[in-house]
Amino acid sequence: MAKVATKPKAPAKKTKAKAITVAMTGNAGCALAMKQINPDVVAAYPITPQTTIVEEFATYVANGVVDTEYVNVESEHSAMSACIGASAAGARVMTTTSSQGLALMWEELSIASAMRLPIVMHNVNRTLSGPINIHCDHSDSMGARDMGWVQMFGETAQEAYDNTIIAVRIAEHEKVLLPVMIMHDGFITSHAIDRFDVLEDDVVKEFVGEYEPKQALLNVDDPKTFGPFAMPAYYFEQRRQLRAALDGAKDIVLKVSKEYGKLTGRSYGLFEEYRLDDAHIAVVVMGSTAGTAKYVVDQARAKGMKVGMLKVRLFRPFPSAEIAEALSHLKAVAVMDRADSIGALGGPVYMEVKAALYNSKKRPHVQGYVYGLGGRDTGPDQIETVFDDLKKVARGVESPREQVTFLGVKE
Repeated sequence: MAKVATKPKAPAKKTKAKAITVAMTGNAGCALAMKQINPDVVAAYPITPQTTIVEEFATYVANGVVDTEYVNVESEHSAMSACIGASAAGARVMTTTSSQGLALMWEELSIASAMRLPIVMHNVNRTLSGPINIHCDHSDSMGARDMGWVQMFGETAQEAYDNTIIAVRIAEHEKVLLPVMIMHDGFITSHAIDRFDVLEDDVVKEFVGEYEPKQALLNVDDPKTFGPFAMPAYYFEQRRQLRAALDGAKDIVLKVSKEYGKLTGRSYGLFEEYRLDDAHIAVVVMGSTAGTAKYVVDQARAKGMKVGMLKVRLFRPFPSAEIAEALSHLKAVAVMDRADSIGALGGPVYMEVKAALYNSKKRPHVQGYVYGLGGRDTGPDQIETVFDDLKKVARGVESPREQVTFLGVKE
């Protein structure tokens, strides 16, 4: 009897993972994600407004929900030192900090990246002292922007949770093997209760997978040297390799984010464009201020104004070419920095965006604004003022400003 040809069955489409809707703070969401990841080692020291992440995760440890080795240290410098040692030994390692805590880690940050250790760290954004201030701006993470770490910013509790999971895959990818710093805004995203979706524990476990270190200090069968002294004959090449790895991380961020999008339905790119396609003018922001900016954009659109917004998610490596392309059709752009680069032409994001656009054949006027330092509220009225400035520049009524504008500062 002749065989009957049959059409091969198409592979079953992978269904989106079940979503569990919760109401919790951004910090609690990060602690939950850490619990689901179940890292081998966490070494951390409490500092406002990050403290509740380690408090909640320590509760998971104490209750036996995870089998993480939680290391109580006497300072953030010791915390990063312990993380470096544990990661070099071959462990999956996480930590968390803010502000002066990050500054106290300064000596260790460049060592973690130079040794290509995939440590994942939350930095809950808080202004640097002095004067002493516990509220939000981005000066802490901007101070560490040249340390060779991948840096990702989140707007909401949903992004803070998602970024925690995504960061593990990025850090441990064989083409990256770099530490990743994930940011969200202190007391805004960190402490406000938000409604967002989380994954089931086993789904997160499958997504991050088991960490298998390429080299490990404790692998006596294949011994390696970690942190050697580098003479001039070798140091330069090592730094060049570090830059190449960090630059290449951009593609892995997109790859992992795409996989996560298929799993959850929440797609993340290098940045988010909001009503930008047909806009004439736009603002560039990072963090929680993007939510306020979206509201202002919608209000302006209702009045017939062609305005838009670009929210930067990946700050290191900075996606220069992609951002330049996204902004090139605009007439004027305002870059809003929640940090000042004192003594420079403007805030850090402003200088990055302006440099990215410099070689573009079509480029808009770019103006820099520093806002919200030390937790100063930035309401819709201030962002409306920015758009009013841009409208004048776009029409040629007002010349672009060469100096930074301090938005909402008392005269």
